[in-house]
Amino acid sequence: MSLFALHHVSIIVSDTGRALGFYCDLLGLAVDPKRPDLGYPGAWLDINASQQIHLLEVPNPEHGLTRPAHGGRDRHLALWCNDLDELATRLEAAGIAISRSKSGRQALFCRDPDDNAVEIMQHSLT
Repeated sequence: MSLFALHHVSIIVSDTGRALGFYCDLLGLAVDPKRPDLGYPGAWLDINASQQIHLLEVPNPEHGLTRPAHGGRDRHLALWCNDLDELATRLEAAGIAISRSKSGRQALFCRDPDDNAVEIMQHSLT
């Protein structure tokens, strides 16, 4: 037995529609229409054919906690991107604050509308 891939990450959001504006409109993810009625609002977002982000619109047990200024010092999800500079420009134009990776890697950190930290790393297609 061995683990071999990540299937999904669940993120608590306060407003699914607002979160979709960030994850779909800005980051370019698509909604998976196969999400069943789970008794609460939310959405499943496809990263690729086998990996997803699940948005859960449920009460947040951590509401009111102070998060670190840099997302790299907070729990976060990390995604690959094929054009980091273009995405950085799009995020900044939408008023989303970004910070570059402190490690020297081609990566940035930002926060979604619910203060969840997201890392986006440049992926070389070669």
